[in-house]
Amino acid sequence: MTALVAERNTSERVGTIEQHPIKANVKIFKGSLCVIDAGYLAPGRSATGLLVAGRAEDTIDNTVGAAGALTVPVKRGKFRWGNSAAGDLIAQANVGALCYIVDDQTVALTDGTGTRSSAGKIVGVDAAGVWVESKLVD
Repeated sequence: MTALVAERNTSERVGTIEQHPIKANVKIFKGSLCVIDAGYLAPGRSATGLLVAGRAEDTIDNTVGAAGALTVPVKRGKFRWGNSAAGDLIAQANVGALCYIVDDQTVALTDGTGTRSSAGKIVGVDAAGVWVESKLVD
């Protein structure tokens, strides 16, 4: 393709819901922070190499199933997750920075000395938690 010489109506998918196959031996809870782990959906956790997928829209139990046996709808967007504590507490001054996955409902300011994957960009902080824009980033 060549560069634009006129306006373009560029398609977008905002807050879309996608079905993802679930990793074997996991249970995903509705409302949880989900990640892509080796191609399959799993609950968020402290680990490297995970890609944030978004928020689970249903509870699906695949604890006795094979990888890909079940799927769960996952929504992308901006979600409020729990804030970490102590040195990993996220403050208003951190808006615009990346934050990192602690578990399936909590994010932290640091990567835990290289032990956590990115949850996305911090877009707000309030008394109830941290607003994070979920994108497929590592």
